[in-house]
Amino acid sequence: MINRRDLIKHLSTVPLLGGFLGNGTAEAADLLVKAPVRNLAKELGIRTFINAAGTYTMMTGSLMQDDVVATIQGAAKEFMMLDEVQTKVGEKIAAITHAESAVVTAGCFSALTLGLAGVLTGMDPKKVEALPHLEGTGMKSEVIIQKGHNIGYSHALTNTGCKIVQVETVEDLQKAINEKTALMWFLHIQSDKGQINHEKWIEIAKKNGIPTMIDMAADVPPVENLWRFNDLGFDLVCVSGGKAMRGPQSAGILMGKKQYIDAARLSMPPRGSTIGRGMKVNKEEILGMYVALDNFVKMDHKKEWKIWEDRVATIENAVKSVKGVVTEVTVPELGNHTPTLKVSWDAAKISLPVKTLQESLRKGNPSIEVMPGENNSLTITTWMLKAGEEKIVASRLKEELSKAVV
Repeated sequence: MINRRDLIKHLSTVPLLGGFLGNGTAEAADLLVKAPVRNLAKELGIRTFINAAGTYTMMTGSLMQDDVVATIQGAAKEFMMLDEVQTKVGEKIAAITHAESAVVTAGCFSALTLGLAGVLTGMDPKKVEALPHLEGTGMKSEVIIQKGHNIGYSHALTNTGCKIVQVETVEDLQKAINEKTALMWFLHIQSDKGQINHEKWIEIAKKNGIPTMIDMAADVPPVENLWRFNDLGFDLVCVSGGKAMRGPQSAGILMGKKQYIDAARLSMPPRGSTIGRGMKVNKEEILGMYVALDNFVKMDHKKEWKIWEDRVATIENAVKSVKGVVTEVTVPELGNHTPTLKVSWDAAKISLPVKTLQESLRKGNPSIEVMPGENNSLTITTWMLKAGEEKIVASRLKEELSKAVV
C-alpha cells in the first residue's frame, strides 16, 4: 500500500482538490493508508485476473491510479454542491482540452445522449422535461451519421427520441440535410469506414448551420486527441474516462461549445424530470476524473510507450520459440492505439483451438485474459499489465502452446 508521505506528495500537486477538501491533503492520505484491507474479491469468490486483453468494459476497463483512488476517498468525507463541483472541474478540463466548456458524465455513452439533449433543448426547461418525446415541441428530430459509423453506439442518440439518418456519400449528405436535422454525428474509431472525413464533415455542417459531435471513446492514446477534435472544430467531443486515462470506469467527458454544455447540464443530475437523471456522476468520480486527466496529460508518454513495447517483446520472444508459432506486432491506427501482439500457429504443428487456449489461461493460477482471434490466433496488449506480469503471460502462453505441439 502507498505510504502516507508519498500520498501527501501526490495529492499536494492537485490544486483543485485542496480547495474542495477542507481538512487538507494530509487527512485524505490518512484515509487511504488507514483503509481496511478486506479482500472482497476473495470473500465473495470473484475471479481476478491478469489483463492482457485491453480496456474492455466487460473486464472493468482499466485500473485507477493511486492519486485517483486517494482523491475519491478524500472527497467521500466532505459534502459539496454537485453543480459547483461540475463547474469548477469543467473549467479545468476545458482548459486542458482546448474546449470552451466541459462536464464529467456517466461514461462516453452518457455524454452522447446528454450532448444531443443539449443541442435539442437549448436552455428551455419545458423542452428538457419533454425529452424523449419530440412531437409537438418544436425540437428537431433527426441525426445524420455515415452508414459505416452505425455500429451500435448510436443508440445513445436515439435515447433522446431522435431518428438516425444514414448517408454514404457527400451527395447523400447534402440531400439528407433538412429542417429536421438536429446534429451530424461522427464516430472516430470507424472513420476509415466512411467516405467523408472529419474536415469535410465539419465543413458541410458549418455551411448548413448544423452542430457536430464526435465520439472518440477509446481514442487516446495519442494524448493529442484530447484537444485535436476541439481544435478541428467539432461542437461536441465525447470520450471515455476509464480506459487509457485510468479514471473511474463509470466516468466520461463531454466537452465543446459552452452553449451546448450549459444546455446539456439541464438534463443532468441534480435536476429531476429529465432523461439524464439516471446518469448520475457523484462528486468523487468528478474529482477523480479530473485528477486522472491531469495526470494523463502530464505523464511521459514516450517512456510509457517504451514500457509497453518492452513487455510485448518479452511475450513475443517467449512464444515464437515454439515451433509453428508466428508473431506480428502492430499498432491500430484508430482506437486502442498501443503496441498489439498477434500470436498465431499452424494447426498442423500445434493442435490447440484458440478457445481451448483461452480457457486454459483463464482457469490457470493466476488467471489471464487475452482476446481470441480467427484461424488459431489471439491478440495481446500490455498497457493494462502491472509491472512483471508480462513475464507470467509469456511463461504461461509458451507453456500451453508447447504442450500442444504435435
